[in-house]
Amino acid sequence: MITTEADARAYVASLTDEAGMARLESFAALVLEENQQQNLIAKATEPQLWQRHIADSAQLLENVSRETLGPNAQGPWLDLGSGPGFPGLVIAALCPNMPVVLVESRARRADFLNRAIAALELHKCRVEGQRLERVTPFPARAISARAFAPLAKLLELSAPFSTRATAYVLPKGRSAAQELEILKPSIRAMFHVKHSLTDPEAGIIVKA
Repeated sequence: MITTEADARAYVASLTDEAGMARLESFAALVLEENQQQNLIAKATEPQLWQRHIADSAQLLENVSRETLGPNAQGPWLDLGSGPGFPGLVIAALCPNMPVVLVESRARRADFLNRAIAALELHKCRVEGQRLERVTPFPARAISARAFAPLAKLLELSAPFSTRATAYVLPKGRSAAQELEILKPSIRAMFHVKHSLTDPEAGIIVKA
Protein backbone atom coordinates (compact mmCIF):
# COMPACT_ATOMS: atom_id res chain seq x y z
CA MET A 1 0.00 0.00 0.00
CA ILE A 2 1.23 3.48 -0.89
CA THR A 3 0.84 5.68 2.19
CA THR A 4 3.40 8.49 1.82
CA GLU A 5 4.84 10.77 -0.85
CA ALA A 6 8.12 8.86 -0.62
CA ASP A 7 6.25 5.59 -1.21
CA ALA A 8 4.48 7.14 -4.19
CA ARG A 9 7.67 8.41 -5.81
CA ALA A 10 9.40 5.07 -5.29
CA TYR A 11 6.45 3.21 -6.76
CA VAL A 12 6.26 5.40 -9.87
CA ALA A 13 10.04 5.18 -10.30
CA SER A 14 9.69 1.38 -10.39
CA LEU A 15 7.44 1.72 -13.45
CA THR A 16 9.66 3.98 -15.54
CA ASP A 17 13.18 5.26 -16.21
CA GLU A 18 14.96 8.51 -15.30
CA ALA A 19 13.50 10.29 -18.31
CA GLY A 20 9.98 9.24 -17.30
CA MET A 21 10.50 10.49 -13.76
CA ALA A 22 11.86 13.76 -15.10
CA ARG A 23 8.73 14.22 -17.22
CA LEU A 24 6.52 13.58 -14.21
CA GLU A 25 8.54 15.93 -11.98
CA SER A 26 8.03 18.64 -14.60
CA PHE A 27 4.34 17.82 -14.87
CA ALA A 28 3.90 17.96 -11.09
CA ALA A 29 5.46 21.43 -11.06
CA LEU A 30 3.15 22.56 -13.87
CA VAL A 31 0.08 21.30 -12.00
CA LEU A 32 1.03 23.12 -8.80
CA GLU A 33 1.78 26.32 -10.69
CA GLU A 34 -1.47 26.21 -12.69
CA ASN A 35 -3.43 25.36 -9.55
CA GLN A 36 -2.87 28.93 -8.45
CA GLN A 37 -4.80 30.09 -11.54
CA GLN A 38 -7.55 27.48 -11.80
CA ASN A 39 -8.76 24.73 -9.52
CA LEU A 40 -7.12 21.68 -11.08
CA ILE A 41 -6.84 19.71 -7.84
CA ALA A 42 -8.11 20.36 -4.32
CA LYS A 43 -5.68 22.61 -2.46
CA ALA A 44 -5.70 20.16 0.44
CA THR A 45 -4.22 17.44 -1.80
CA GLU A 46 -1.25 19.50 -3.04
CA PRO A 47 1.10 18.08 -0.36
CA GLN A 48 0.06 14.56 -1.46
CA LEU A 49 0.26 15.22 -5.21
CA TRP A 50 2.33 12.11 -5.94
CA GLN A 51 0.26 9.77 -3.78
CA ARG A 52 -3.23 11.11 -4.49
CA HIS A 53 -2.83 11.89 -8.18
CA ILE A 54 0.36 10.68 -9.90
CA ALA A 55 0.81 7.23 -8.35
CA ASP A 56 -2.97 6.83 -8.32
CA SER A 57 -2.89 7.32 -12.09
CA ALA A 58 0.28 5.32 -12.76
CA GLN A 59 -1.09 2.18 -11.09
CA LEU A 60 -3.55 1.76 -13.96
CA LEU A 61 -0.70 0.49 -16.13
CA GLU A 62 -0.42 -2.60 -13.92
CA ASN A 63 -4.01 -3.50 -14.73
CA VAL A 64 -3.59 -3.83 -18.50
CA SER A 65 -1.67 -6.41 -20.48
CA ARG A 66 1.66 -5.89 -22.20
CA GLU A 67 -0.14 -6.49 -25.49
CA THR A 68 -2.41 -3.52 -24.74
CA LEU A 69 0.61 -1.28 -24.19
CA GLY A 70 2.67 -2.71 -27.04
CA PRO A 71 3.23 -1.32 -30.54
CA ASN A 72 0.90 -3.83 -32.19
CA ALA A 73 -2.19 -2.84 -30.19
CA GLN A 74 -4.98 -1.19 -32.14
CA GLY A 75 -5.66 2.50 -31.57
CA PRO A 76 -4.65 4.96 -28.86
CA TRP A 77 -5.23 4.95 -25.12
CA LEU A 78 -8.38 7.04 -24.60
CA ASP A 79 -8.78 9.04 -21.39
CA LEU A 80 -12.21 10.54 -20.72
CA GLY A 81 -12.68 13.78 -18.80
CA SER A 82 -8.93 14.23 -18.36
CA GLY A 83 -9.20 17.43 -16.31
CA PRO A 84 -5.66 18.32 -15.23
CA GLY A 85 -4.27 15.13 -16.79
CA PHE A 86 -5.14 12.41 -14.28
CA PRO A 87 -4.82 9.69 -15.27
CA GLY A 88 -4.30 10.25 -19.01
CA LEU A 89 -1.34 12.60 -19.12
CA VAL A 90 0.48 10.57 -16.48
CA ILE A 91 -0.01 7.50 -18.69
CA ALA A 92 1.35 9.44 -21.67
CA ALA A 93 4.40 10.58 -19.67
CA LEU A 94 5.12 6.99 -18.64
CA CYS A 95 4.54 5.59 -22.15
CA PRO A 96 5.71 8.35 -24.53
CA ASN A 97 5.74 6.04 -27.55
CA MET A 98 2.10 5.03 -27.11
CA PRO A 99 -0.58 7.23 -28.70
CA VAL A 100 -2.83 8.80 -26.07
CA VAL A 101 -5.96 10.89 -26.60
CA LEU A 102 -7.20 13.12 -23.79
CA VAL A 103 -10.85 14.20 -23.95
CA GLU A 104 -11.55 17.39 -21.99
CA SER A 105 -14.41 19.72 -22.90
CA ARG A 106 -13.55 22.53 -20.45
CA ALA A 107 -11.56 25.08 -22.43
CA ARG A 108 -9.18 26.23 -19.69
CA ARG A 109 -8.29 22.69 -18.72
CA ALA A 110 -7.86 21.65 -22.34
CA ASP A 111 -5.53 24.62 -22.80
CA PHE A 112 -3.50 23.53 -19.77
CA LEU A 113 -3.26 19.99 -21.12
CA ASN A 114 -2.01 21.25 -24.48
CA ARG A 115 0.62 23.39 -22.77
CA ALA A 116 1.73 20.48 -20.59
CA ILE A 117 1.96 18.15 -23.61
CA ALA A 118 4.16 20.69 -25.39
CA ALA A 119 6.36 21.26 -22.34
CA LEU A 120 6.89 17.53 -21.82
CA GLU A 121 7.38 16.93 -25.56
CA LEU A 122 4.78 14.17 -25.65
CA HIS A 123 4.51 14.00 -29.42
CA LYS A 124 2.03 11.09 -29.48
CA CYS A 125 -0.41 12.65 -27.04
CA ARG A 126 -3.19 14.97 -28.16
CA VAL A 127 -6.24 16.70 -26.70
CA GLU A 128 -9.82 16.56 -27.95
CA GLY A 129 -11.20 19.78 -26.50
CA GLN A 130 -14.86 18.87 -26.81
CA ARG A 131 -17.50 16.58 -25.38
CA LEU A 132 -16.95 12.89 -26.05
CA GLU A 133 -20.21 12.70 -28.01
CA ARG A 134 -18.66 15.01 -30.63
CA VAL A 135 -15.39 13.13 -31.02
CA THR A 136 -15.18 11.04 -34.18
CA PRO A 137 -15.11 7.41 -32.98
CA PHE A 138 -11.98 5.29 -33.33
CA PRO A 139 -10.98 1.91 -31.85
CA ALA A 140 -9.21 2.45 -28.52
CA ARG A 141 -6.66 0.05 -27.07
CA ALA A 142 -7.66 1.12 -23.55
CA ILE A 143 -10.18 3.48 -21.97
CA SER A 144 -9.61 5.22 -18.66
CA ALA A 145 -11.62 7.80 -16.74
CA ARG A 146 -11.53 9.31 -13.29
CA ALA A 147 -14.60 11.19 -12.02
CA PHE A 148 -16.09 11.30 -15.53
CA ALA A 149 -19.57 9.78 -15.22
CA PRO A 150 -21.44 6.97 -13.44
CA LEU A 151 -20.31 3.60 -14.77
CA ALA A 152 -23.43 2.78 -16.80
CA LYS A 153 -23.35 6.18 -18.52
CA LEU A 154 -19.59 5.93 -19.07
CA LEU A 155 -19.94 2.58 -20.82
CA GLU A 156 -22.75 3.93 -22.99
CA LEU A 157 -20.77 7.00 -24.06
CA SER A 158 -17.55 5.07 -24.68
CA ALA A 159 -19.18 2.23 -26.63
CA PRO A 160 -18.36 3.72 -30.08
CA PHE A 161 -14.65 3.56 -29.16
CA SER A 162 -14.70 0.07 -27.67
CA THR A 163 -13.85 -3.22 -29.36
CA ARG A 164 -13.55 -6.74 -27.97
CA ALA A 165 -9.86 -6.05 -27.41
CA THR A 166 -10.33 -2.72 -25.62
CA ALA A 167 -9.20 -2.70 -22.00
CA TYR A 168 -11.02 -0.60 -19.40
CA VAL A 169 -9.33 0.77 -16.28
CA LEU A 170 -11.69 3.00 -14.33
CA PRO A 171 -10.75 4.35 -10.88
CA LYS A 172 -14.08 4.55 -9.07
CA GLY A 173 -13.14 5.22 -5.48
CA ARG A 174 -15.37 3.72 -2.82
CA SER A 175 -18.33 3.33 -5.20
CA ALA A 176 -16.63 0.80 -7.49
CA ALA A 177 -18.36 -2.38 -6.33
CA GLN A 178 -21.72 -0.63 -5.99
CA GLU A 179 -21.57 0.83 -9.51
CA LEU A 180 -20.60 -2.54 -10.96
CA GLU A 181 -23.39 -4.32 -9.11
CA ILE A 182 -26.17 -2.35 -10.80
CA LEU A 183 -25.10 -3.27 -14.35
CA LYS A 184 -26.91 -5.97 -16.31
CA PRO A 185 -25.42 -9.37 -15.40
CA SER A 186 -24.15 -9.99 -18.94
CA ILE A 187 -22.19 -6.73 -18.86
CA ARG A 188 -21.17 -7.02 -15.22
CA ALA A 189 -19.53 -10.37 -15.93
CA MET A 190 -17.00 -8.65 -18.21
CA PHE A 191 -15.56 -6.53 -15.38
CA HIS A 192 -14.02 -6.98 -11.97
CA VAL A 193 -12.83 -4.70 -9.18
CA LYS A 194 -9.16 -4.37 -8.19
CA HIS A 195 -8.10 -2.67 -4.97
CA SER A 196 -6.36 0.67 -5.33
CA LEU A 197 -2.76 0.87 -4.11
CA THR A 198 -3.26 4.44 -2.92
CA ASP A 199 -6.50 4.10 -0.94
CA PRO A 200 -7.48 0.89 0.88
CA GLU A 201 -11.17 1.69 0.49
CA ALA A 202 -11.05 2.57 -3.21
CA GLY A 203 -11.47 0.29 -6.21
CA ILE A 204 -10.59 0.20 -9.91
CA ILE A 205 -13.07 -1.34 -12.30
CA VAL A 206 -11.10 -3.39 -14.83
CA LYS A 207 -11.77 -5.15 -18.11
CA ALA A 208 -8.44 -6.43 -19.39
